[in-house]
Amino acid sequence: MVQLIQITEEKLTETILEGVKKELEQFKKQFQPKQPAEWISRNEVAKMLGVSFTTLYSWNKKKILIAYSIGNLVYYKRDEVNNALTPKAC
Repeated sequence: MVQLIQITEEKLTETILEGVKKELEQFKKQFQPKQPAEWISRNEVAKMLGVSFTTLYSWNKKKILIAYSIGNLVYYKRDEVNNALTPKAC
């Protein structure tokens, strides 16, 4: 038999629920369905954004966009390109 001293039923319930919520959040993070990355070429990104390769290179240096390469080929993740776009206040 467990005896709890100086804790109300409400406080005990609240404490248990907080712990369960934390565990559920951790569980959700681990089991989110993951979509495979959609890779797009430098040509596609330049055309999509209406910019030159020089601009893309500049954005890579400034870490506005992240380029990935294999050999001489350069690719970008579509979701990272889309996320780099930010709303502009008029």
